[in-house]
Amino acid sequence: MLKNYFKIAYRNLLRYKFISFINLFGLTVGFTCCLLILIYILNEVSFDKFNNNPGEVYRITRSFHNQDGISNLHLGTIAPPFGPLLKNEFPQIKTMTVLLPNGIIAMRYNDKIFNEDKVFFADDHLFEVFNIKVIKGNPAKALSEPYNVMLTDEIARKYFGDEEPLNKMVRLDNNLNCKVTGVYKPLPSNSHIHPSILVSFNTLKDTAVYGEANLRTNWGNNSFFTYVRLPGDYDAKKLEALFPAFLDKYYHFPQDPPGFKGSLTTHLYLQKLTDIHLRSHLDYEAEENGDIKRIHIFSVIALFILLIACINYINLSTARSALRAREIGVRKAVGAQRKEIILQFLSESVLVTWVAIILSVILSISTMPALNSLSGQQLSISALLRWQIIVPFLLVPFVIGTLSGLYPALFMSSFQPARVLKGMLKVEGGSISFRKVLVVSQFAISIILIISTAIVFQQLRYMQTKTLGFNKDHIITVLYNSGLNNKFEAFRTELLADASVKNVARSSRIPSGRLLDAQDTKIKSGDTVAPLQVDIKNVNADYDFINTYEVKVLAGRSFSRNFGADTSSFVVNEAAVKILAIKTNNDAVGKYIEYGGVKGNIVGVINDFNFESLHQKILPLILAKPSDEGNYGRISLKIASGNLKHPLAHVEKTWKKFLPEIPFDYTFLDDRFEDLYKSEQRQGTIFTLFACIAIFIACLGLFGLSAFTITQRIKEIGIRKVLGASVGTIVALLSKDFLKLVVVAAVIAFPVAWYALHNWLQDFAYRINISWWVFIIAGTLAALIAFITISFQAIKAAIANPVKSLRSE
Repeated sequence: MLKNYFKIAYRNLLRYKFISFINLFGLTVGFTCCLLILIYILNEVSFDKFNNNPGEVYRITRSFHNQDGISNLHLGTIAPPFGPLLKNEFPQIKTMTVLLPNGIIAMRYNDKIFNEDKVFFADDHLFEVFNIKVIKGNPAKALSEPYNVMLTDEIARKYFGDEEPLNKMVRLDNNLNCKVTGVYKPLPSNSHIHPSILVSFNTLKDTAVYGEANLRTNWGNNSFFTYVRLPGDYDAKKLEALFPAFLDKYYHFPQDPPGFKGSLTTHLYLQKLTDIHLRSHLDYEAEENGDIKRIHIFSVIALFILLIACINYINLSTARSALRAREIGVRKAVGAQRKEIILQFLSESVLVTWVAIILSVILSISTMPALNSLSGQQLSISALLRWQIIVPFLLVPFVIGTLSGLYPALFMSSFQPARVLKGMLKVEGGSISFRKVLVVSQFAISIILIISTAIVFQQLRYMQTKTLGFNKDHIITVLYNSGLNNKFEAFRTELLADASVKNVARSSRIPSGRLLDAQDTKIKSGDTVAPLQVDIKNVNADYDFINTYEVKVLAGRSFSRNFGADTSSFVVNEAAVKILAIKTNNDAVGKYIEYGGVKGNIVGVINDFNFESLHQKILPLILAKPSDEGNYGRISLKIASGNLKHPLAHVEKTWKKFLPEIPFDYTFLDDRFEDLYKSEQRQGTIFTLFACIAIFIACLGLFGLSAFTITQRIKEIGIRKVLGASVGTIVALLSKDFLKLVVVAAVIAFPVAWYALHNWLQDFAYRINISWWVFIIAGTLAALIAFITISFQAIKAAIANPVKSLRSE
């Protein structure tokens, strides 16, 4: 019997080709979108789960607090003394490993020299925590000795080709001669960290910057990613509860008063390894993380698209019911029971769903490269190849097919054969009301998506065009190298000898980076110098930093070569003046302060500018001119507009003259700012794409209902034409009821959209206001889309020959 049902279903699909095509097309596109979103979500939630027993691994994070206990900084890293002390203090910790990022360094082998990023110092316990596949070398010993280095197979091939890499000597940063002791496979794309070069941690003990004693006592350098492995059945919260007492015992400075409790100023936390990618947005991360909110957003979109596709099927199936009414009447007249007719229609629905599922898999595979290009990820259909996905996937055609086909089956099986065979088919008002509810739901979703798309792009445009308080155009930045110490002025002079280079400056950080460094602050009031419980970030900057970035000096002056070294002078921004409780900018000039142990005066006040991205508020900032040239991290060069080849060639030539062993590598500052919002831009593009698809599928649903309604009123339309009604009058009559549904949908959608977008905008410190006109435009656009969709059917009915529609009466 089932075979017969499917055979008849197949014949009916071929008989009503146009409606069958629309049904199949809507479901296929809907399923394809859902599959692509599912693959994206599966990839996001899979981060770091490739490791062995990832639930046992935790990262230790650190937050800093003011006197009121409010956290003003939360880092994904901790200071170096914590690791060994924690391991010795708590036997619950089975294994601990530490990674120290070293950013971009120059690496040389013979005549091959490149700047390599993602270089980390790592200890020999790394392979006990992370599942890293070592191709060559002994993972237990490869990082045990100083000046040992391990490379990914990609890096090894770049330098050594087909040669054996083990025991080869490479030179790092022009001062470390290291032996290659291992080669490993890169961590997969779904890892929160991707070291390409691992230098043995013991190497740090021999360096001037760190040294073994410094690693034991330096509580201020919070740059070390520290991971611990706990027993599988151990409650991490119990260990975390012991951290305050641990801090009180070990964390202190020589100048701290007796009885000082470290837990009052800093906290330590345990963060699950598998939570880092989606649930960690700390002030310092190894790489850009994802966001659980995006998972929720795209899950809702997938649900919307699937819901709209199912509604379409219901509307189009019921629209086709008038065409199959006599078939149903004949079946009932010859003895078919209602349950048999229901099974017949459900079998058609399941068959259509199965075909749509198969087509959607093919379409998903073919569109995967485009999605990867948009998302910047490495998604693959193979993410679905596991029984937890395959089993529900095989059930989808039956579940979706049954749910989508149940109402049309019940509706059409209820036809009375005597009335149907006499041509007296009349649809009950309740069924029409149900379909109206479906269309209202579709267009409410569509209006929400239209508003969301508009607001997302307004916010992205705002971030790209907002005045930042400085000029980021025509600035290139390069890493500062210690090889320029004591000869930077000669380097700068030669650069400025060409008119295409306007300014050259050094700083510890550059705009587009995070402001993480802060020191203790004291201020003179009357005859006393008192400490302040304030959080003021600092950047080391030389004489030309303010001029290079065209930051406005509101009071006093910038650093100047005319005032000696200026190493005991400070320049602050307006936010710092306010937090220091100084009345005016002019009053701040000449104020005596002590910052980080350096005593001096404020010599100038600059305007507040967005050093960080617009996700963060402008923070109190102090610029200092350091006495040690090693305290700089970046060089910023302002170049002339126009042809960029000449200034870049001049800068590169000068660089090679002063630093022949270091490759010249630069970035444009405006590109760095674009990178800050690349994630939001990709999200906005993908969101818009799926929103447009959802709206398009919704139009198919409206097409179905309009076709159904117009079919029911075909004789009414014929009579109206006979009595002299014009095409425009008939189109307006048929469109009016549907446009009312759009108005109802807008009333439902507006508050929902406002609430959702208001919450989304809270993630930005600087954001647009949601304008009322966006809602009006969205509602108008939805009404226009509905009118165009309905008009296709309405005009077709209005211009039809009334004789044909009245002939059967």
